[in-house]
Amino acid sequence: MIAVPNYIKSGEYLALELQSRIRHEYRRGLVYAMASGTDNHDRIAFNLLKAIDNHLGNSSNCRFYSGNVKVNYQDEFYYYLDAFVTCDPRDRRDRYIKRYPKLVAEVLPTSTETFNRDEKSQDYQQLDSLQEYVLISQESQRVECRRRTASGD
Repeated sequence: MIAVPNYIKSGEYLALELQSRIRHEYRRGLVYAMASGTDNHDRIAFNLLKAIDNHLGNSSNCRFYSGNVKVNYQDEFYYYLDAFVTCDPRDRRDRYIKRYPKLVAEVLPTSTETFNRDEKSQDYQQLDSLQEYVLISQESQRVECRRRTASGD
């Protein structure tokens, strides 16, 4: 991920993102262009979304989303995730941004694996609604699930 070396406010980012043909993520004033994915990444993300859809079925109050909808926390970050689930009715108000995910999942490209494991993981801990953070390797058969415990960790 390469940051645009200019701090901007989150409102400016959102206005620019609505007009952009490519996706960008935002973290504490910096804007990052999203890299294109690989065929492995795309296939893994698709299979994950299919599994989530099958699990939720038609009777669930929860909704799942792919990498076309942003997850946000205050003015701190706006991330496009490979998959996430929200069960909070407040997330039905905005078609572009969700703020109360219960589960987030990322397929890990080698180029951003450290960022996903460290900085993004810390950012997601700020989301009170988040129960699980799933990291899926696209290079080996490895899935890591970080769960919030009853004590809030």
